Amino acid sequence: MNPSSDKSYFDLHITGLGYLNRIREVTPRKGDAFLACDIAALNGPSDSPEYRRFDVRVSGSEAQHLIRRCQQAVESERKVLIGFRLGDLWTDTFTYTKGNRAGEQGVSLKARLLFVSWIKVDGQLVYKAEPRATDEVPHDSTPPAMTPAPVEDAPASDGVTTDIDADDSVPAESLC
Repeated sequence: MNPSSDKSYFDLHITGLGYLNRIREVTPRKGDAFLACDIAALNGPSDSPEYRRFDVRVSGSEAQHLIRRCQQAVESERKVLIGFRLGDLWTDTFTYTKGNRAGEQGVSLKARLLFVSWIKVDGQLVYKAEPRATDEVPHDSTPPAMTPAPVEDAPASDGVTTDIDADDSVPAESLC
């Protein structure tokens, strides 16, 4: 038998909804420039949610296109809420240089933004991804001893509903 030269990986994905902030181009000292943004993800009970801030690198041409289309709305301080999938979560430590916490250590949650499932601007649905067969995990890829837990839609705050009907689909060109 020939040993397989294909590497296999374990994926860790985070799905949720959150507010889009700080869309920007990052130019590192080494390597190519990339698109980045912050996501303030909602977590906890819908009547008093908490936020988890993710500093993400936008990966993939479709996600980049969608986030760039929202840049003007974010800069205009409109509420841009997205459904997302993140991957490759890691932490980055840093030292505060300004403010009350100057000199203290801080931790930033970093990840790659892999997929945008829907976008709402000021409560109006402006984009919904078309369902794709590749978005579903094949049933035979789950080990027999493990069964996936049911996933419920996370509640939204600020009066923004997350119920999205198939008829609400809007093409990306009409975004923001």
